Amino acid sequence: MTPLRPGAEASAWMALGAEPALLDRISYGGPAGGLPARLPVMELARATVAVCSLAAAELTAVRGGRAVPRVRIDDGAVATAFRSDRLVRLDGQAWTAFAPLSRFWRAADGWVRTHANYPHHRARLLAALGLPDDAGVDAVARAIAARPAMAVEDTVYAAGGLAVAARGAEEWAAHPQGALVARQPLLTLERIGDAPALAPHDVPLPCSGLRVLDLTRVLAGPVATRTLALLGADVLRVDAPQLPESQEAHNDTGLGKRSTTLDLGRGADHRVFEKLLADADVVVTGYRPGALDRFGLAPEALAERRPGLVVAQVSAWGRYGPWHERRGFDSLVQVATGIATLEGSADEPGALPAQALDHGTGYLMAAAVLRALTERHRAGGTWLTRLALTQTAHWLMYGLTRAPDAPTAAGAPDDRSPDHPEHRLAERDSPMGRLRYALPPVAYEGGPADWSRPPGLWGADRAEWLRA
Repeated sequence: MTPLRPGAEASAWMALGAEPALLDRISYGGPAGGLPARLPVMELARATVAVCSLAAAELTAVRGGRAVPRVRIDDGAVATAFRSDRLVRLDGQAWTAFAPLSRFWRAADGWVRTHANYPHHRARLLAALGLPDDAGVDAVARAIAARPAMAVEDTVYAAGGLAVAARGAEEWAAHPQGALVARQPLLTLERIGDAPALAPHDVPLPCSGLRVLDLTRVLAGPVATRTLALLGADVLRVDAPQLPESQEAHNDTGLGKRSTTLDLGRGADHRVFEKLLADADVVVTGYRPGALDRFGLAPEALAERRPGLVVAQVSAWGRYGPWHERRGFDSLVQVATGIATLEGSADEPGALPAQALDHGTGYLMAAAVLRALTERHRAGGTWLTRLALTQTAHWLMYGLTRAPDAPTAAGAPDDRSPDHPEHRLAERDSPMGRLRYALPPVAYEGGPADWSRPPGLWGADRAEWLRA
């Protein structure tokens, strides 16, 4: 394997406040040509996986009191992992990630993209457009075609739905939210409280013995916590029972985890959650900024109740500006920031060859948690990291450079068959059936090659930690 090109990895590693000299421990190889796009998508994917792998290697060394292992990045594994949601199979059956009403629509003066995968989002979209609950694609197309794109965006968001008008990069840069995003770092990682340092204690994996409360939904947060599970953490995903979740999505992102449901608005369930929190090392949240604060999950409240905790938060638009309370997904961020216009044609917008903002932010989030755990072991403290899909999008558009030989099949996904030899896939039995899934791209010498357990049925596990 050859040394990794400097640039993207260095900027991400510096954002994590890490030691630059450790970058020399990264090398890469494997088949080139994955994730073709006009923008440097493969460079983003490789860099985020590389720094996550290096952060895992660093934590391994700090906890075990030994040298930092070398990191090996395989481009085939990276490209496969970034398309894991498209490649997962259960008993040979593929998962359709986007519902019929989650798509581009031609408006009276441009284009709009909607997200209606969840039933409540679909219902709000139809209500905002004045359509009945059983309205289909044709009815929605007619309703949107009669309205300006910005009017559709405003009306649907006011109703609690999700719709974003397609903007060019310059238009987004001039938007109040876009202008604020441009002034933000890629991510933040800060100490927010005191706690004692931890003595070295050799463990088989960097996160062995650590407990992670996972309060995230599709897709960046679950990618981050799936990675922490790979690295040995006991990850317990907690969802509200009244919010539906896709078992198909959980088949992809639930590897290595357990899943339970708790209604934090009910006294009994909240007490169970507080008991879990008392023994947690990491809390990861992926809801709109402030949405969980009423349950005592603001970082300051968590730091007061659980000194030494690592808190990680991810959002779509950031915790600032006029859009900070808006819901969002990768596909919508691509449309708002100008990515869809750049990757499209004169006739219609396009898309990246993967949900690269989600996956890239997920690996960055896992890396930030690992770095916070390293600092906690070295110097103690309670730690907070925050990320946003828009900040990752800005980095992709302005902070990275495409390799000269990178393929540019813009506007079309990398639709190679799951049987393509460059894909890194595995199969195993699960409670749902025979599961085919993408192998983890995060790798270092002596590290795990696969998850310790398959995903289970969403919400079916007990709300308790595994016994040590």
